[in-house]
Amino acid sequence: MKRLKPKSEFSKNVLTLMTGTTIAQAIPIAISPILTRIYTPEDFGVFALYVAIASILSVIATGRYEMAIMLPKKDEDAVNIVALSIIISFFVSFISLVIVFIFNAKITNILGNPEISNWLYFIPITVLLTGVYQSFNYWSNRKKQYKRLAISRVVQSGSTATTNLGMGFGQMGSSGLILGQVLGLSIAVTILGRMIWEEDKNRLYSIKLLKIFAITRRYIKFPKFDILASFLNVSSHQITHILFNTLFNSTIAGYYYFTQKILGLPITFIASAISDVFRQIATIEYQQLGNAKKIYKSTFKKLFILSLFPSFILYFYSVELFVFVFGEQWSASGEYAKILVPMLFLRFISSPLSFMLYVGQKQHWNMYAQILFLTAIGASFTIGDSAHEVIYLISIQFSCIYIFYLYMSAKIAKLF
Repeated sequence: MKRLKPKSEFSKNVLTLMTGTTIAQAIPIAISPILTRIYTPEDFGVFALYVAIASILSVIATGRYEMAIMLPKKDEDAVNIVALSIIISFFVSFISLVIVFIFNAKITNILGNPEISNWLYFIPITVLLTGVYQSFNYWSNRKKQYKRLAISRVVQSGSTATTNLGMGFGQMGSSGLILGQVLGLSIAVTILGRMIWEEDKNRLYSIKLLKIFAITRRYIKFPKFDILASFLNVSSHQITHILFNTLFNSTIAGYYYFTQKILGLPITFIASAISDVFRQIATIEYQQLGNAKKIYKSTFKKLFILSLFPSFILYFYSVELFVFVFGEQWSASGEYAKILVPMLFLRFISSPLSFMLYVGQKQHWNMYAQILFLTAIGASFTIGDSAHEVIYLISIQFSCIYIFYLYMSAKIAKLF
């Protein structure tokens, strides 16, 4: 048993996060076969539209200052970044609410889905909660409170699943999916905030207005470069759900969203846990040694090995697996899954390692890559005549960009 225990701090921290993340992701995986039988592809299409809009706006919720929480040597500086991020989140949320009130009808017409109209008012709430949660998440990561992060993820997943099931059996349609997400995020923010308050409340005395202003200027590169880069990044992934809704229909949008959700689970489940620990260790190694070669090599090998066999199985048996697990009506999602496997294989590996761009403060490289992502989306929908053709083009072009990401991150880590 002693031999089986992880010996390095990296492995112990990854195991802690993966345990919580495993439970958190096991819940939606377990209920997915039920959800696909009580919700229709159209319901998932409306939900995908909501998530896409909220995700795109959430990029600017903190001004991307939460990414800087890991960087200061002193906790006094880091806690002021947390405060700054939360303040910006409230401001962005308020502006979003005003826009929804004034332009609700016009936004609904542009999106081409009348069902989304009332749910637009919930988007500012989601934006605020996301901004606060990300700020708390990075602070906990900095303090190596991985148990705290694991608990919050389990709570969020459990409350979301309970709401989804309850409202789904009540035949509430897309309402159950949207409200489940909002409620789950609300509870997660409350739980995580309470744990931070109990353990770190003395740090609040370090928050000073002058320090916040100084921090704003010191890390100005994050909003200056990374807002646009991250906005383009999230847009390139989420705008597909909007375009499938508007250019095709909500059913195809639902199929595509569900495929992305299921295939994205390993990225959330394993890669994000590795990413949280990689960020902390890579930052310290880079500051102390001027490179992060050791942790980069180790993390790359782990990610490659973990993703190889599942990708192989999914590529050859995706349609059969989707039909067996989720029902006959989801066979189209299985077809989409086979097309997207190569892209998601590379995304799984590059996602944690791309944090090197922030460690090396090369945000402008990230911005250029995101422009390529969005250009690829536009080209895919312009050239493709059918949903299948569009998805093929997305998979090919995104795969090339993820390879480019791996090259850039390795270069910053000074692997060569």
